[in-house]
Amino acid sequence: MQHQALFPRRGGTFWKGEGAILLCAFFWSTSGLFIKLLDWHPAVIAGVRSLTACLFMLAVRTAFPPKVKGESSFPFWAGAVSYTLTMLSFVTANKMTSPANAIMLQYTAPVWAGLLGWALLGERPRWEHWGALVLTAAGMALFFGGGIGGGSRAGDLLAVFSGICFGAHSVFLRMMKKGNPQDAMLVSHALCAVICVPFVFLYPPALSAPAALSMLFMGVVQIGAASLLFSWGIKRVHAVQAMLTAMIEPVLNPVWVFAVTGEKPSLRAVLGGGIIIAAVAASSIIGKRREMRGKQFSILK
Repeated sequence: MQHQALFPRRGGTFWKGEGAILLCAFFWSTSGLFIKLLDWHPAVIAGVRSLTACLFMLAVRTAFPPKVKGESSFPFWAGAVSYTLTMLSFVTANKMTSPANAIMLQYTAPVWAGLLGWALLGERPRWEHWGALVLTAAGMALFFGGGIGGGSRAGDLLAVFSGICFGAHSVFLRMMKKGNPQDAMLVSHALCAVICVPFVFLYPPALSAPAALSMLFMGVVQIGAASLLFSWGIKRVHAVQAMLTAMIEPVLNPVWVFAVTGEKPSLRAVLGGGIIIAAVAASSIIGKRREMRGKQFSILK
C-alpha cells in the first residue's frame, strides 16, 4: 500500500515528475549568467528576484486556482522556511567563499534528502540512488577542478547549511501529499523578499533597461516558473531523485556562459558534466523500471 501511495498508478506519472524537475533545473541554471551580468549586491538580487517571483506566482494562482485547499501544517511552514534559508545562505556563501565551493557544497543536498526522506517519509534510497550519489560526487569534483579550496571555512559551512536546507526542503514538500506545495514555495519567496528587499536602500542598484529585463526574466522564469515546476514534480518522484535530477543545474551553468560570452568550459568540466548527466539518467531509468515492475506485480496479485 505504501508503494502505491508513493507512486500512483496513472501512466507516465514518474516521467512527468522527472520532466518537471529537469525543466526546473534548466531554468535554475540560467541564474549564473544573469547574476554575472548584473552589477548589483547579491542581497538586492535575491530580494528583487523573489519579489518578482512572488508576484508572478500569485498571478498564476489567481488565474488557475489550485484544486486542493491551502494548509497550515508543519511540512508547509518547514518547506517554506527551509527554501528561504537555502536562498539566503547560498547567496551569502557565494560572498564568503569561492563560487565552486558554494555550488559543490550546496549540492550535497541529495545526501540530506536521502537521509531525511528515509527518516520522515520511509522512502528508503535504492541502490541506484546511492550509486548515482557516488558518481555525481565524482563528477562534481572533476567538474570543479578536483576538489575544494580557496574559500573561507565560514563560507564553506554556510554552503553546507544551504545544502542541508535544500535537501530538507524537497522532503518537506514531498510530505505535503494532500496539500499544495506551490503555496509553500510562494511563501518562501515572500519571506525572502521581506528580508532582502530593504537592502535596496543600503545598496541602491544601478537601473537600466538590460538590468530590468534581466531581473524580470530571473523572477518570472528562472525561479518563478521553476518553483511551480519543482512543486509539481516533487509530488511524483522521490525526494532524493528530485535532488539528483536538480544536479543538472551546475552542469548547464557554463553552457549558458559559453553560449553568450564564448567562455569555453575545460575538458575536465565536460567530462565531469557527462558523468553527472549519465548518473542521473541511469538512476531515473532504473527507478522507472522498478516502478513498472511494481505495478505489474500488483496487477498479477
